[in-house]
Amino acid sequence: CFLLAVMAYDHYVAICSPLLYSTNMSLRICILLVGICDLHGYVNAWTFTGCLLSLSFCGPNKINHFFCDYSPLLKLSSSHDFTSEIIPAISSSSIIVVTVFIIVLSYVYILFSILKIHSTQQSHQGFSTCTSHLTAVTLFYGTIAFIYVMPKSSYSTEQNKVVSVFYTVVIPMLNPLIYSLRNKEVKEAMRKLVEHIGGTKVV
Repeated sequence: CFLLAVMAYDHYVAICSPLLYSTNMSLRICILLVGICDLHGYVNAWTFTGCLLSLSFCGPNKINHFFCDYSPLLKLSSSHDFTSEIIPAISSSSIIVVTVFIIVLSYVYILFSILKIHSTQQSHQGFSTCTSHLTAVTLFYGTIAFIYVMPKSSYSTEQNKVVSVFYTVVIPMLNPLIYSLRNKEVKEAMRKLVEHIGGTKVV
């Protein structure tokens, strides 16, 4: 989430202040931003881990999931309480709210900057730069909100498993395709491939 927010800020600086880009996104600032992302990631992880460490586990030890996720572990606990559900939900939702706010604010400024551009080609280039990132943001935030923010009683473990696979496997697989489709060479190669497949079918 924090990396997606940093990417949105990077797009904001590149489009709204292109002449100051090398100053505002210097190596030192980039390292600082990545460090902040890491720090917040560790804090959030320890929030979940701390809640799990306060629970007791005695009984079934088979996790009904593809990996060791928080919700299925919570179901195995014999000392399940309201706090262990609400604290991680607050932590996750606060991260989502803060990072979504940064992303939306960045794109509002980007939109106003693009609308001020008189050149159609430059406007198209600006929109093209942002489209891939917005697609990745929409896919990622939609799935994690479903898993980590919604009350655990409102959906089944089977739904959780399907959505977990989507955001841990499918979205990372789609990301290279989403970001590379901006590239003219990739677009041309995709067009030729589609034409070739279409031509083969006709023959």
